Amino acid sequence: MNQSPAHLYRAAIRAASLGLAINLALGAVKLVGGIVGQSFALISDAVNSLGDSLTSAVVVFALWVAQKPPDEEHPYGHTRAEAVAASNVALLVILSALAVGWEALQRITVPHGLPPVWTLWIAGGNAIIKEGLYRYKVRVGKQTGSAAIVANAWDHRSDALCSIAVLVGLAAVRWGGPQLIWADEAAALFVVAAIVWSGVELFYHSASELMDVQADDQLVRDIREAAVAVEGVQAVEKLWVRKTGLEYLADIHIEVDARMTVEEGHRIGHLVKDRLVAQFASLRDVLVHLEPYPHEHAQ
Repeated sequence: MNQSPAHLYRAAIRAASLGLAINLALGAVKLVGGIVGQSFALISDAVNSLGDSLTSAVVVFALWVAQKPPDEEHPYGHTRAEAVAASNVALLVILSALAVGWEALQRITVPHGLPPVWTLWIAGGNAIIKEGLYRYKVRVGKQTGSAAIVANAWDHRSDALCSIAVLVGLAAVRWGGPQLIWADEAAALFVVAAIVWSGVELFYHSASELMDVQADDQLVRDIREAAVAVEGVQAVEKLWVRKTGLEYLADIHIEVDARMTVEEGHRIGHLVKDRLVAQFASLRDVLVHLEPYPHEHAQ
């Protein structure tokens, strides 16, 4: 929370760009390997990686758009671009996975050639690379507060698990013979299920952000304590903190002495805003409302 928004956006874009480059390379290798090696599980895993490439590309673009300053049509800025992009990409990924799953079901009883041994090396190498990407991106996502980057990270973890499933399926076909030829399509269906699960999770989190879900409890407590520490603030009546992109917007109702002049109350309100914006670098703006203390409660 003490890093500037510009620094957070740079770190998030760097992580998403790295994921884009690696996913494109892995997707191409697995697609060629799946076609040449006649492995539909490897082809489905390639679709997964290429879908992740699309996700990363959209996230990079959305993070760039999110940094644009406010204008007349968007007085709150463009920070919601990340969540909008993530929700739309999630739906596209789900539909792509379902299409692959349907094809796998069509092929499960169709005889086809045994995949060569090098297809196992592709699946195993992909699992290792994806696990490494997961560890890197989950760290960056938590540091920057980017829901899209964290979702990407878990997507890499599910990809690693998918590759292990593909590896098992290919090994079963390779050493089990023609009677286990169905294991390749079974592995493909496992991958499809994992992709759909990840897509649903990504859609849920991005949609929640668009609906102004309350920020993390710890952040809300920290903001409340910082506001109460300002001289002249008697208490905090309400505090709403909503996430917008990698930044936050806060609405706070502070209680001040009821006998205080409007000018004095206005000064304290500005002190609260200045304190919060200075202390929490990711806090984009704070709307302060004054309440009398003690105030009359409805009977």
